[in-house]
Amino acid sequence: MKTVMRNSVLFFLCFTVLAPLVFYTERLGSFSKSDSEDEFIEEVSSISVGGENRRLNLLHAQDLTNTLREPVRIVYSENSGEDIESSEESREHKSRVLSATNDGQQSDNENPIKLVTQGAGGGDAGVSLEKSKSVEESGSSKGERGVVETEEGKGKASESALRNDKGKEVKTSQQSARTSEQKDSEHSVNSNIERSSPQRVILDARIRQLKDQLIRAKVYLTLGATRNNPQFIRELRLRMKEVQRAVGDLTKDTDLPRNANEKMKAMEQTLAKGRQIQDDCASEVKKLRAMIHSTDELLRVHKKQTAFLTQLAAKTLPKGLHCLPLRLSTEYYSLSPDRRQFPNQEKLEDPELYHYALFSDNILAAAVVVNSTVSNMKEPAKHVFHIATDRLNYAAMRMWFLANPPGNATIQVQNIEEFTWLNASYSPVLKQLGSPSMIDYYFKAHRANSDTNLKYRNPKYLSILNHLRFYLPEIFPKLKKVLFLDDDIVVQKDLTGLWSINMKGKVNGAVETCGESFHRFDRYLNFSNPLIAKNFDPRACGWAYGMNVFDLDQWRRQNITEVYHRWQRLNHGRQLWKLGTLPPGLITFWNCTFPLHRTWHVLGLGYNPNVSQKDIDHAAVIHYNGNMKPWLEISLPKYRNYWTKFVDYGQPYLRDCNINP
Repeated sequence: MKTVMRNSVLFFLCFTVLAPLVFYTERLGSFSKSDSEDEFIEEVSSISVGGENRRLNLLHAQDLTNTLREPVRIVYSENSGEDIESSEESREHKSRVLSATNDGQQSDNENPIKLVTQGAGGGDAGVSLEKSKSVEESGSSKGERGVVETEEGKGKASESALRNDKGKEVKTSQQSARTSEQKDSEHSVNSNIERSSPQRVILDARIRQLKDQLIRAKVYLTLGATRNNPQFIRELRLRMKEVQRAVGDLTKDTDLPRNANEKMKAMEQTLAKGRQIQDDCASEVKKLRAMIHSTDELLRVHKKQTAFLTQLAAKTLPKGLHCLPLRLSTEYYSLSPDRRQFPNQEKLEDPELYHYALFSDNILAAAVVVNSTVSNMKEPAKHVFHIATDRLNYAAMRMWFLANPPGNATIQVQNIEEFTWLNASYSPVLKQLGSPSMIDYYFKAHRANSDTNLKYRNPKYLSILNHLRFYLPEIFPKLKKVLFLDDDIVVQKDLTGLWSINMKGKVNGAVETCGESFHRFDRYLNFSNPLIAKNFDPRACGWAYGMNVFDLDQWRRQNITEVYHRWQRLNHGRQLWKLGTLPPGLITFWNCTFPLHRTWHVLGLGYNPNVSQKDIDHAAVIHYNGNMKPWLEISLPKYRNYWTKFVDYGQPYLRDCNINP
C-alpha cells in the first residue's frame, strides 16, 4: 500500500514538473512555424518602456544573428511575381520599422532590422526590403516580411498560416528560387545603371580638372616668389608638359591615357609646393587685377585701331584702280569725237526693253556688273545699261566700255553734271551734303561730339551718286520699270524674270533681310525720337539695296520723291538717322515694298565668312556688302573668285596699271 502511494506521489510530481515544459514547448514550436508571428512581432515591436525599446531589438537581433550570413540584394513578398510593392509603400513600412528600433544605441551591424531597411533603401523604388539567404532557406522569410509588408500582405500572411507544413516548405523553396532569379537580374540592371548614369554625370571631369591645373600653373609661372625659385619652375614646367601631352585636344575622359590620374596627382603636389612658396597672396592678387585691367584697356585700344584701319582700307582706293581712270581718260580724249559715241542709242528710252540703272565711280566694279549680267542673258540685244558717274570718272568710264563693249547689249554712260535739275534748291540732301556742319562732321572727327562709329564717316556718303537712286523717275522719264544694281554685286542668273513679277501696286521690289536681328528698323532709325516712334514699327523687317526692281509708274503716282524730300528736311542735324541711303530708303518706301524671294539676292559676302555655299550657288545675285570689297586686298579670299572671273586681267589697260587677280 505504501508502495502504491509512493508511486502515485512520484507520478503526480513528475506530471506537475514535466507537463508545463511539454505544454510550453509545444506552444513555442507551433508558434515558430506559424505565420501569426507577423502580427506578434508587429504588436511587440510597438511596445516601448520608458520611451526605449532596446531590449526588444536585442532579443530580435540575438534571434536572427545566428542565421544571418550574407545580405541578398532584393527579396519580394510571397506574391512578388504578381504585384510588387510600390516605392511609397516601401518607404512607409521602412519608416515604421525604423521607429520601432533604437538607432541611437545599436550599430548597423548589430541591428538586422536596420540592416534590412537600409538595404531596401539602396535598391530600386518598386522593390521590397533586402534579406539574408539563410533566413530564406530556413523558412523565416515570412517573419521578416511581416516587419515591412503592407496591410494587404499581412492579411495574406494570416491566411497562409492555416496551410500545412509541407505546403509551406514547398512555397518557401519556390520563393527562394524566384528571389535568386530576381536578385541576379536586378544585379545586372543595377550594374548597367551604375556603369552609365553615375559615371556619365562626372563625364569629362578629369579633363576639366587637368585644364584648370594648367591655368593655375601658368599663374604660378608669373608670380614673383615662385619665379625666383628655379627648382620649382623646372618641376612645374615638367608637370605642365606632362599634363599637356595627356590632355592634348581630347574632350572625353575615356580618351585619356592610363597614367592621367598619376600626372594629375603629381601636378597637384607641385601646385601645393607653389602655394607654400607664394605666401604674399594679397599683393599678387592686386598685381593680377592690374594686369587684367591693363589687358582690357589694351584690347579696347586694339579694337578701336582695327576698326579705324578697316574703315581706312575700305575707303582707300588701291593704286591700280587710281591709275586705271587716268590711263583711260588720256586714251578717251585722244579719240576723235565721232569715235566717242555708243551704238544703239535709239534703245535708251524704249519702255519695252529691259533697263538697268548703275551709279558708280569704280570702273572695274561697273565692268564686272555689266559683264556678269550680259553673260547670263538669253537675249542681250533687249537689255540696256544706264551708267551714271561723276565728272572725274566720266571719260574713263566711257572709254572702258568703248574699248570693251558688252556684246549686243546697249550701254549709256552719263555725267551727273548733266542733270541740271539736280541742285540744292530742289534736293535737300544736296544742300545738307554741302553744309559746313557736314564738312565739319567728316574732316574734324577728333572733336568730342563726333560719332564713334567710323563707318558713317565714309566719304561715299558725301557723293550724290549714292543718292541718285531716289531720283529714278527724273533720270528716266519715259521708262516704266528699272532694275537698280549696286556696283559691288555679281549676277549669276538671267534677271529677265524680275520684269514679269506682279508687285501688286508696290513701288520697290526687294529681298527682305529680317533673318538677322540687326536688320530690323530699330537698328537704322532713332526710335527715341517721337516722330520715328509714332510712324514706324521698330521690329519691322528691313530689306536690302543692291538689286531692286522699281515700278516708276507707281513711283510717280504715289509721289515717292516728295516723301523722300520731306523726311530729309526733317532729318536736318541727323536726329532721325545717321548718314547713308538705307535708313531713308526704309522710311521712303514704308508700306511700298514688295518682298522678293530670297534666292534673287544673297548678301554678306563683304563681311560674313559663313555665308551658306548652297545659298550662293542658288542665288541670282550675290552682294559684297560690307567693307571687304572683292577689289580690295582685305576681301575674303573664299568669295573673291566669283568676282575676278568676270575681269579680263589680260586687258592692256589693266596690265599697264599692274592690276592682277
